Amino acid sequence: MSATRHRRPGDAESDLSRAPALAGDTAHPAASTGGGKKIVGVFYKGGEYADGNPDFVGCAEHALGIRGWLESQGHQYVVTDDKDGPNCGEAGEAPGGRAASRIARARSLELLLTAGIGSDHVDLAAAAAAGLTVAEVTGSNTVSVAEDQLMRVLVLVRNFLPGHRQAVAGEWDVAGVAHRARDLEGKTVATVGAGRIGRLLLQRLKPFGCRLLYHDRLRIEPEMEELGAEFEADLDAMLPKCDVVVMNMPLTDKTRGMFDKERIARMKKGVTIVNNARGAIMDTQAVADACATGHIAGYGGDVWHPPPAPKDHPWRYMPNNAMTPHISGTTIDGQLRYAAGVKDMLERYFKGQDFPAQNYIVKEGKLAGQYQ
Repeated sequence: MSATRHRRPGDAESDLSRAPALAGDTAHPAASTGGGKKIVGVFYKGGEYADGNPDFVGCAEHALGIRGWLESQGHQYVVTDDKDGPNCGEAGEAPGGRAASRIARARSLELLLTAGIGSDHVDLAAAAAAGLTVAEVTGSNTVSVAEDQLMRVLVLVRNFLPGHRQAVAGEWDVAGVAHRARDLEGKTVATVGAGRIGRLLLQRLKPFGCRLLYHDRLRIEPEMEELGAEFEADLDAMLPKCDVVVMNMPLTDKTRGMFDKERIARMKKGVTIVNNARGAIMDTQAVADACATGHIAGYGGDVWHPPPAPKDHPWRYMPNNAMTPHISGTTIDGQLRYAAGVKDMLERYFKGQDFPAQNYIVKEGKLAGQYQ
């Protein structure tokens, strides 16, 4: 979603990009002085589902439920479901402005705001060089994603999906499920990345009686110790210990392709992997090959490379996968949280006020630590 004043020379412009993670370009920190802003929101289309639930605010039809509020204050709200279409052009290319060239052409753009978390769809270096602010609604869907990760871990470890397919197909083959179903209790589970989602996941895993490990840039005390989670400074030394590995790091130049064929080979044979972080962290073909050989016992997640996944993407067809579209952070509860967060941040922006410090991804030309 984005906010800008009606275009005049020197005016600032803003935009919110795609949902469930809305990227928004809105002017900040300059306060609005005379005239309204133009807000551009880019969301997925709700279609036949849009009218069934008024709380389904993450779709283009409901557009975060803030149209009346924005227009009552004299702002223009342009909503589209096509981040590369002509409506985005009205916002100075901002909603689709992940490329440096687009950012360079968006002369009135000041702020990119993601409704949700995860701002790697923006060219952060280009945004910083252009003096833009990039921000997101930190924490808005962390619970949603952590719960989804736990669900996928259980679905894969317990070999649930073949049993469900049997039920749908009218079959009954207990052995076809039981031969590779295991308990989670007693297993070693690690998160690679221990930010808000990683910590919430470990909290939810503690009652299962697992050994909990985490790898992160920094050792987190005392919170992790209270959970019984052990810090592992060396990622490659940690991986062979793990029955389950969950990815919880942002996509950066350092993490892109981090789990390649060689690193996957270092993992324990029969490992379960859940990745709701970013698909490009993994080597796509290496994951598919390891699932085919059984080195990876199960792989699940809602992130793909590239997104949206083409019909012939190998992760659609590899054995023992629990893949879905990018849905983990877009529960109704998550949508309501990030809609409220966007409204709060836009209100601050209109008043020339700072956002909460943790919501900044790029500020005054500097990137947040997790993206450096």
